Amino acid sequence: METKAAANKARTERSGPKAGAAVVAIWNDIRSEARADFYEWHNREHMAERVGIPGFQRGRRFVAIEAEPEFFTLYDTDGPHVLDGAEYLQRLNHPTPGTRRLIAAFLNMSRSLCNVALSLGGGEGGLMMTLRYEVADGRAAQMTDALAKRALPMLVARPGVARARLCIADRRASGIQTVEKKNTERARVPSWIILVEGAAEAAALESACDELLSLDVLTAAGATAPVERGLYQLQYALTPDRGGAAY
Repeated sequence: METKAAANKARTERSGPKAGAAVVAIWNDIRSEARADFYEWHNREHMAERVGIPGFQRGRRFVAIEAEPEFFTLYDTDGPHVLDGAEYLQRLNHPTPGTRRLIAAFLNMSRSLCNVALSLGGGEGGLMMTLRYEVADGRAAQMTDALAKRALPMLVARPGVARARLCIADRRASGIQTVEKKNTERARVPSWIILVEGAAEAAALESACDELLSLDVLTAAGATAPVERGLYQLQYALTPDRGGAAY
């Protein structure tokens, strides 16, 4: 009989590069006067533009249930080469008029271009818990090992959890200066991000993440306080075959 550890390993291997070998993770609030405009722009223009870039697999926008900032947007891509590639940089350096206008209305923004270091679980959930934190110098290998051997397998084994991923920021790629970036307030770049997707009641996802944090796995492996936690629900999603097109 296949052990739970072997099953988790198999799910990780099956997820592979096509499950999003690199991601763009964005948190933001929006100025109240730009709110209605934001939804129309993000739904009809911006996300379609992004998933129209070669190598972008999907875009999903989540809205806070219990989180700050209010919005979390996640783009899955084929790999790190997409995030510093010519096509993506072309869009960042030639924003549309709508992008210039709406990006300037973002508040409390964090943005990380990340490599997906670990991924367990084969599904996607309509709920998302994001954990953002930093790791002390010299502890990165210890953190990755602790998550691979204990924390993420524990999470995906819990009821209602569809997938758990560790995303580590590429600070060089995240820090590339572009025309679009100049239109925004200075964005934070969270270095270590755990994304936990839930496919049941929100309470099940919260309970799983409560257990992870109560065990102090992250702190013991070198996480520096605080761990910023946010619970979100899916609001909008788009893939290239459902309307993505380069502008």
